[in-house]
Amino acid sequence: MPIYNHYNPVKIIVGPGQLRALPNLLSPGRWLLVTTDGFNRRGLTTHIKTLAPQTHWQVYHGVTPNPELDHLEYVIRQYRQTYIQGVVAVGGGSVIDAAKVLAVTLPSGLQRPLHTVLRQGQKHHWEEQLPLIAIPTTSGTGAEVTPFATVWDATTHKKYSIVGEQVFPKMALLDPELILSLPPKQTLYTGLDAISHCLESLWNHNQTPISVAYATQGLNLALNGLPQVLDSPQNLQARTQMQQASLLAGLAISQTRTAIAHSISYPLTSHFDVPHGLACSFTLPNIIEDYIKRCHCPQQVTLMQKIQKMLNQLNLFQHLHEYATHEQILTLKAEMFHPERAGNFQGLLNDDIVEAFLTEPT
Repeated sequence: MPIYNHYNPVKIIVGPGQLRALPNLLSPGRWLLVTTDGFNRRGLTTHIKTLAPQTHWQVYHGVTPNPELDHLEYVIRQYRQTYIQGVVAVGGGSVIDAAKVLAVTLPSGLQRPLHTVLRQGQKHHWEEQLPLIAIPTTSGTGAEVTPFATVWDATTHKKYSIVGEQVFPKMALLDPELILSLPPKQTLYTGLDAISHCLESLWNHNQTPISVAYATQGLNLALNGLPQVLDSPQNLQARTQMQQASLLAGLAISQTRTAIAHSISYPLTSHFDVPHGLACSFTLPNIIEDYIKRCHCPQQVTLMQKIQKMLNQLNLFQHLHEYATHEQILTLKAEMFHPERAGNFQGLLNDDIVEAFLTEPT
């Protein structure tokens, strides 16, 4: 009988057109809407204000991919003196991560700068959180249901995580209609991120029967949904499948965290701006090949081999080499052993194995 804990407090609201339910989720007061300049220019912030005209809105639309530490500190200072009732995040994983940071830092009374806490590895217990409603516009990160926020440091080329139960959003509102306009490369890379999360939670020392169920179902959905949505971006059913795959993947890693593929990915994003979904997925076929030699779970092996075949057809190394050569990638090998992630991997790890993961099959 396995012994494990499971905890995820996020209320999840799912379905086409569910953005219209947002006004019913907002308590009276001033809410901070966090999004990107692109969504702001395309009128999404105006649309949300129209949906909830009784709410007093503050809008921050300066989120960029991979939220940067010094910029987030500037935003924290900008809003610290403003009484905020709660936060609404509309965007992909970077937007939701930025909103998570704001939701835990604005009410915290943190006396030290955030960069001091993170760069010096200081422990900080986040005791308070503003209510956060996460509305994802990509299908990949699952950030709407995880207790992690990723922050990137351009000065040190490092990635930091803010982790804790207070980092969980209060609610996740998933409306697949918001994803119909996602461009092809973002559709691919975010879909790959969801697949990576599922696999990373399966070959994970922290796996539980619940996380395995989430991840397995997520992979089955992605196996069908990703090829369909790449072929037919306006297919609402396929978009819904990928949104569900991303959600299930997020629920899985909320319990297990990620593993070696993500550990490898971080320096590639920090140094070469490789999109996260690509950085954490190009190694997956090689890791699958290595892992199934040791896996004593035939059902998972069959599913992983199907995923491996699909990934191989996507020519991920060709995408990767648009950002960095194989030689450049190998120079970062020493930075790829992120202990909090690599240590979760059930397989063997050493320099030669990691180099094999990084090498395009012939």
